[in-house]
Order: sequence, then C-alpha cells, then structure tokens
Amino acid sequence: MNSLDLAGRVAIVTGGARGIGRATATRMLRSGASVALWDADTTALARTAAALSAEHPGRVSESVVDVTDRASIEAALSNAVSRHHGIDILINSAGILGPSAATVDYPERDFRRVIEIDLIGVFNCCQIVAPTLVQRGWGRVVNVASLAGKEGTPMTSAYDAAKAGVIALTKAMGKELAMTGVLVNCVAPAAIETDMVADAAPENVRLMLEKSPMRRLGTVDECAAMICWLASDDCSFSTGAVFDLSGGRTVY
Repeated sequence: MNSLDLAGRVAIVTGGARGIGRATATRMLRSGASVALWDADTTALARTAAALSAEHPGRVSESVVDVTDRASIEAALSNAVSRHHGIDILINSAGILGPSAATVDYPERDFRRVIEIDLIGVFNCCQIVAPTLVQRGWGRVVNVASLAGKEGTPMTSAYDAAKAGVIALTKAMGKELAMTGVLVNCVAPAAIETDMVADAAPENVRLMLEKSPMRRLGTVDECAAMICWLASDDCSFSTGAVFDLSGGRTVY
C-alpha cells in the first residue's frame, strides 16, 4: 500500500460494514486516521468494528445508522464527535442496487426506496455533517457514485437515476463550499467485486465486463485508494469533480 498521511484525521464512513466502505475504512486506519463506521446492518457492523478495532485499538467507533432517517444520522454524528473529538472527513458509501427490471415494469415502491437510500441518504448525510466540517475550516467529502450514473444501465433505472443525482449533488455542493476549506468530490466506479455485483443479474454483469477495456471487475481496494487520496491533503485543487474507476470505460 502506498503511504498516505491521514494521521489525526477523523472520518465517517457510511456503509462501512462491508464492500467499498469497509475497504476505505481499513485503508484510512492504516494511514493513521480514526474512523466512525456507520451502517444499517447491525450484525455486519459489529463484526467489522470488532475486526478493525483489534488491529487499531481506540481508533474505531460504530453506530447503527439508517441514512434515510435524519434523527439517526444526527445521533450518530453526536456520538462520533464525542468519541473522536471532531470530524474531518465524510465518505458516503452506503447504497443498494435494487431489483433488476425494465423501467416500464419497475415497482414504484422499489424505485422510491433506491432513490431514498442512494441519493437522499447522501443528501441527508452531507447536509447534517458538512456544517461541522465548515466550522473546522478543513474537510473532505467523498461520495460514491457509479459509472451507471453517467451512461445508464438497462434494467437498473432507479440505481442509475440515484447515482446521476449523486454526481450532480457533488458538483453543486463542491461549488458551494469551494471557499470554506471543504472539498467535495465523488468517485464513479464501474463494476466492482462486491456483494452488490454478486447479487446483480448475470446478464448485467456480463455486459459490464464486455464494456471494460481491461475486461475485469475492479476491486474494493482500488476504490479505497482513490477515495482515500481524495480525502487527504494531497487533494487540494479538485472539488465538485468526478473521478472514474472504470478500467478504461469512460463515457463523458
């Protein structure tokens, strides 16, 4: 692992119990940061927190958080600030894929749920946590979007729409906070080896691989490397930007 200096920084990682969130939390801890893990999965959260705490005693906290519930976020933020004496970084990694269905057949309830978690959940966390970063005069927000939010993927219109919203939200918020010391960027991964992709329709995964010039899935560690750089002091003149993790598959 290349060295990043995150010593003394404190990061919130939503969806931190598994996948990209867990890999990001792990890399941040190994780079010297303390981490507040937020996740809705109580069992997975406890397991991940125990494993990371064993390796990094005193630098890991956890809160069960539903990103669609603002009271849940506010309580978790209070807990993180109390435990770690401040927050410097917010990583919005929590999300779901939703069912695979044509747009004309997509169940409205499921469409709303995906938008609520993947887009409004990011908005909620940004709106509630960002003032703390602005007050400190330094901060980094990194949102996990998707290449699907740029090009659209058949049969996952809710996910695509939500991630397109995350990209636009990032661009707007980056401009709004550009003079505050808080930088807001997002990553747009193509298909990554996670539980979410494992649960996707095989045909969708095949299409993803065919579109990749590298002809492979990305890894969570590759995502974590980009996210952690964006959360560091080394990232100083990028805000409101989208960073692809696509194996060469770019669309715009």
